[in-house]
Amino acid sequence: MRLLLAEDDPKLNHSLKYQLEKENFIVDSCSDGEEALFYIDQNIHDVILLDRMLPLLDGTEVLTLMRRKNNSTPVILITALGTLNDKITGLDLGADDYLVKPFDFEELLARIRCVTRRSPMIQGDDSLSLGDLTLHIGESRLAGPCSSCSLSKKENELFQSFFRNPGQILTREQLLARVWGLDAEIEDGNLDNYIHFLRRRLITVGSTVTLHTVRGVGYRMLVS
Repeated sequence: MRLLLAEDDPKLNHSLKYQLEKENFIVDSCSDGEEALFYIDQNIHDVILLDRMLPLLDGTEVLTLMRRKNNSTPVILITALGTLNDKITGLDLGADDYLVKPFDFEELLARIRCVTRRSPMIQGDDSLSLGDLTLHIGESRLAGPCSSCSLSKKENELFQSFFRNPGQILTREQLLARVWGLDAEIEDGNLDNYIHFLRRRLITVGSTVTLHTVRGVGYRMLVS
């Protein structure tokens, strides 16, 4: 799962990023609202952890702008402003949850699980379903009607992107950014190779789910 962490306190930003990556999240971090909005516009994250009081653009402005663009990525507002009115304002602007500083890291993990579990395809804390498939994220294993198979790290991350966006076209740029990162230097042919691997995995487990090429744009996964 790929997270965006927008937090201007350097120590807290570094600490949260370190702890989240230990929990096997992929974390992009930034420290101001304009950079956060740039990341958000790439539409590559599964959850956004958004500090309410950011420089350049504060968190409520960032949240308002992303919702106006119909970006529905779950947002957890993280802030020292903990009055009832502050919480109501944040939730009314489109936040999915609200976490007041200081907080325990285990509570943050629970809230991340909560906002991602609201999707109907999520079966539990560590698995996703799509059609006749189940993706066991922690085990890096894909299960289908005939058998199951182990996955490489990149295969696992690509399958997660498709499972979380069923039927949607994911551009090549989105997939490269989601799995390899915005700044990664990678040839397009590497993505084509991994798409080939994913299709072979679908055949191996006997699935009727298909991975389609949208020529000149990207790929989408469809349930027959």
